Amino acid sequence: MRLASVHLYPVKSLGGVDVDRADVQPWGLRHDRRWLVLRPDGRKLGSTALPALLGLTAAPGSGSITLTARDGSSLTVAEPVDGPPVATDVSRLDTVRLAADEAHDWLSARLGRPVRLAWLDDPRRRPMSAEHGGGPGDPLNLSDAGPLLVATAPSLRRLRDWIVEGALERGEPAPEPPAMARFRPTVVLDGPFEPFAEDGWSRVRIGAVDFRVSERCDRCSVTLIDPETLATGKEPIRTLARHRRYDGKTWFGIRLVPLTTGEIRAGDECEAT
Repeated sequence: MRLASVHLYPVKSLGGVDVDRADVQPWGLRHDRRWLVLRPDGRKLGSTALPALLGLTAAPGSGSITLTARDGSSLTVAEPVDGPPVATDVSRLDTVRLAADEAHDWLSARLGRPVRLAWLDDPRRRPMSAEHGGGPGDPLNLSDAGPLLVATAPSLRRLRDWIVEGALERGEPAPEPPAMARFRPTVVLDGPFEPFAEDGWSRVRIGAVDFRVSERCDRCSVTLIDPETLATGKEPIRTLARHRRYDGKTWFGIRLVPLTTGEIRAGDECEAT
């Protein structure tokens, strides 16, 4: 088993970047999901409500991020270490720090509605939820439920086969296979193991870094949005609901909590038990 790819999403709900390596911190990968877009009243704004967020990308820098739109325009935003705190409805977090007004204006112009950009200064202020497998003292970035999200290439290949089989049964042409990007994983693993073998894992080692599995990942309607075209369809939830539905939810991937820290690199050998 090997680490096939690593992905960072510096701003929650925006497009991210593929990287060759990343530092594992107790709350997730360095630079991953430390920023978010807010409505004017402080409530978080996600891509389910506004798919256009996925049409913008964020890349990390040294003490900053660079936002880029599909028209090529971009803006570099410094971490607002002294930015004013603003109340937010992010779970288990009372405030985040607002970025400079220039960032709010740039995003608002491209999204066609007033928004603000904010930053989580210290992930240790936000504990993981026990409901999602968090233990005492487990911190979390702005991810929904866990520090890292793992998806596996064998499971995606099986899902793609199921989607084609379902289309043939309905007399429909085979659709374009869903990209892994729809699932917004932090890391992707590949190797000669069975599809959905990850359901039974409890521990994972990537390179020299150890993790525990906190839970399997239930999938929401964000996966219905094509990250390239921003069009919304029925897949992959329709097929997951047929083959991977239980406890009233559909499932793809697992969430990890770091037990140690260190650097992981694409190509690293991995182990799972």
